[in-house]
Amino acid sequence: MKKINLEDKLSKFSEHWSPKVIAEMNDYQFKLVKIEGEFVWHEHPDTDEVFIVIEGTMHIEFEDRTIELNEGEMLVVPKG
Repeated sequence: MKKINLEDKLSKFSEHWSPKVIAEMNDYQFKLVKIEGEFVWHEHPDTDEVFIVIEGTMHIEFEDRTIELNEGEMLVVPKG
């Protein structure tokens, strides 16, 4: 068992939109990613997705609404 410091992991890379696996649990991977600008709308038909904002603000656009996530907030997007 080893604790993971998110700020330390984030300091180890600078590129955007390039997720880094920082831990694994059962069949799950925990990834960190730095984002900037817009990302093309897409969907995941077979898996849920979690977003946690550590710093800054993120807007997630759905077909019927946009959700704003601020520092310290989290959203679970159901598959599909």
